Amino acid sequence: MARVNSRQIILAAVLAIFVYGMIATMLGTVLPSFGFPPDQAGTVALAQALGLVLASLSAGPVIDNKGKKVALVTGLGFVAIALFLLANAERVYTTIALHMFLLGFGGGMLVTAANALASDVDERRRASTLNFLNLFFGLGGLATPFVAANILGGDSGRILYGAAVLTAAVFLVHVLTPMPAPSGERGFKASEVGQVLGRPALWLLSLFLFLYFACEVGVWNWLAKYLISRGIPEHSALNILSLGFALGMLIGRVVISRVLIRVPAPTVTLASAAAMAVTTFVMLQSADVTIAAIAVFCAGLAMAPVFPTTLAMVGDAFPIATATAMGIVITFGWIGLAVSSPLIGSIAGGDDTRLGTALLILPVASVFMVLVNLIVRPMLRRTV
Repeated sequence: MARVNSRQIILAAVLAIFVYGMIATMLGTVLPSFGFPPDQAGTVALAQALGLVLASLSAGPVIDNKGKKVALVTGLGFVAIALFLLANAERVYTTIALHMFLLGFGGGMLVTAANALASDVDERRRASTLNFLNLFFGLGGLATPFVAANILGGDSGRILYGAAVLTAAVFLVHVLTPMPAPSGERGFKASEVGQVLGRPALWLLSLFLFLYFACEVGVWNWLAKYLISRGIPEHSALNILSLGFALGMLIGRVVISRVLIRVPAPTVTLASAAAMAVTTFVMLQSADVTIAAIAVFCAGLAMAPVFPTTLAMVGDAFPIATATAMGIVITFGWIGLAVSSPLIGSIAGGDDTRLGTALLILPVASVFMVLVNLIVRPMLRRTV
């Protein structure tokens, strides 16, 4: 077997997370051009979420027993195929929903495997490493709407084709990159399932990520459509999504990767949840476009540390069957997506002007994140 190089491993994980960031913003970027009303758009988002859920449920044990490379290559393959299909699909929402399910499945495999891969590079700085890795999620998230608005003129077909070609190139990089085989020491064993599932910390961290994804993906999927409903041109709305929210997440992860060397992960996530509650509320209440854009940027900053830092907390708390525990927690994150997007679409119904009311789910969920964080903190000192 070829010698494993830690720099190659980091590069592979970075490219995978960039692709995931790129596709995470894809629905929100191309959705306005599809012309679906909010209720149908919610169904499309639900299909993507179901794919994410199914992938995450299966990814953990596969990674623990077969290795990260199998999951990464599989995930990238599904993503590339789904993007090519979407680029050529008729704008019928049931067809789009089926392809989004496939895209979600590939994305779920990808994000679980990439984070598990980077998590093992330096266990002493797991939270910092994962935040560094996931700043490339922000870069991918920034790239899709920015390129769509400023280079490709909002042409959804060209956006999807470009993303598909890039994903195919990353697929080849992963095929050629040597990665560590599963050691067997931290793999999934049926006898250990009870120890993992029996800890309340696992379910509280799952609930925390459930609430967080309801907020983050709520912004990715609905912000541009909401801004357009307020009379903002599509070009400007996509730039607010990219140069506001995505750039905020990117900068936030650059900064927080250093902060986490000294500040405990539970403290960082508590501060983030409180800031999310404030910024998402202001984002939706301000009648001034500039203030709303600033609030969107600040919401990105607030959300930046939550996902990777929560995964680091899982890794620290569950040194046995780590990827399985991560897969469970991430799965509940996708369930948050599955619940929030259809709920937002249902509240708005067929009227885009009601999206502001529907999106109040975001600050409410953030407040509940604060409460969950306060409950789980003492439990994280005990590991299995």
